[in-house]
Amino acid sequence: MANSKSAKKRMKQDEAKSMRHRARRSVLKTQVRRFLDAVHDKDVSVATELYRSVTKILDQSAAKGTYHKNTVSRRKSRLAAHLNGISSGG
Repeated sequence: MANSKSAKKRMKQDEAKSMRHRARRSVLKTQVRRFLDAVHDKDVSVATELYRSVTKILDQSAAKGTYHKNTVSRRKSRLAAHLNGISSGG
């Protein structure tokens, strides 16, 4: 348990930050799941729209520090590969 005033404040800030990150990750997971469902159903138009939404959320997450920029880049690349797989008729 924190003893100093600054350590108590830091614990409070960390808790608030982790709650924001948890909420952001939850929204992202839901959007990714919807995107992958659209890819599975081979619905190109819906998947394309959801891909734009997912990449926006990923970029915002990187900017806010929830995810590292390389992690975001890797995930966007993998999602794009899924989208390109159904777009090209595969």
